[in-house]
Amino acid sequence: MRHKHGYRKLNRTSSHRSALLKNLAISLIEHEKIETTVPKAKELKSYVERLVTKARTADFNSHRTIFASLQSKEATKKLINEVAPRYVERNGGYTSIIKTRIRRGDATQMAFISFV
Repeated sequence: MRHKHGYRKLNRTSSHRSALLKNLAISLIEHEKIETTVPKAKELKSYVERLVTKARTADFNSHRTIFASLQSKEATKKLINEVAPRYVERNGGYTSIIKTRIRRGDATQMAFISFV
């Protein structure tokens, strides 16, 4: 039983899961809207919102911690310079998940995740 368990495993090892979330976060920051499965989108939402909250301060330490999480210079710069300033007055809830279709190959529920 998974009572009060903190995250979804997504049928992956911990290193694969962290790489998946990092790559999804980079794609979301670069394109500002991506389509993925619902469980991945729900897990990505908390990952990205933590990064946006750190990026709102826009100092050197937040830049370093965000780069340590993403390992992408372009995505880090875009998050700090373009995305995060939009949400300075907002307390959380930077992303939205919209369910779209059922994937034909395996009947998985798909969703768009985008910045509000």
